[in-house]
Amino acid sequence: MLNNITLGQYYPVDSPVHRLDPRMKIVLTIFMIVIVFITQNLVGYALLLAFVAVLSRLSHVPFSTMMKGLKPLRFILILTFLLNLFFTTGTELFRIGFIRVTQEGLRQSIHYSLRLVFLVVTTSLLTLTTSPIALSDGIELLLSPLKVIHFPAHELAMMMSIALRFIPTLLEETDKIMKAQKARGADFESGNLLVRAKSMIPLLVPLFVSAFRRAGDLAMAMEARCYHGGENRTRLRVLTITKADWIALFVMVLLLAAILVLNVFVPKGMIL
Repeated sequence: MLNNITLGQYYPVDSPVHRLDPRMKIVLTIFMIVIVFITQNLVGYALLLAFVAVLSRLSHVPFSTMMKGLKPLRFILILTFLLNLFFTTGTELFRIGFIRVTQEGLRQSIHYSLRLVFLVVTTSLLTLTTSPIALSDGIELLLSPLKVIHFPAHELAMMMSIALRFIPTLLEETDKIMKAQKARGADFESGNLLVRAKSMIPLLVPLFVSAFRRAGDLAMAMEARCYHGGENRTRLRVLTITKADWIALFVMVLLLAAILVLNVFVPKGMIL
């Protein structure tokens, strides 16, 4: 399960998507989230699926790698689908005992499940194609106008960068501790929910101790190097918006326009 977490994982290949400016990729991701939330029909979701497949091809990130992030969320996906399916009132389709399925419940369960899937996939693509350092620089530059009101843009970007950087490290540490505890006879999979929760204590305690130790070592190293936030700091790589970035933004605007048109003109029977 730990290997299926794609948040914070960077897929190091050379592709047109990887070469885009991180600021533009953040803006495009926000555009994509807005598009996912305004999509209202199956044709629109089919268009989004085709767009994600094209992005996977252009980024050289396997589609299976992008979808791996859904495996840890499968319980939430199933729960979302069932709650909307069985507890939404409307026109009844069929009934099995006390279980009643409505037409509105079926549409709503499909709608919210697909929305959650596309949100996870699109946000995973951002971290898969952008290194933590580039992502930190992009966030800081996007928030830099807020410095006039003394908003800590650099500090916020640095915290996000460190958090993303240490997600793979903590996952690797968790895997090592879990294997060590299993070798000592620990069982993390059998028993009811309460028993399994108690069995996680031998895993969580050393993991938290290791995380705090790493945080202390990192803070000491930053202080030893006289780190003082964003004061008079320069960058090794200066970010620039290129023609490819503007083309990507134009394509995203076209996708947004296409989804809006589909919301208006698609037959009512295909509306979710």
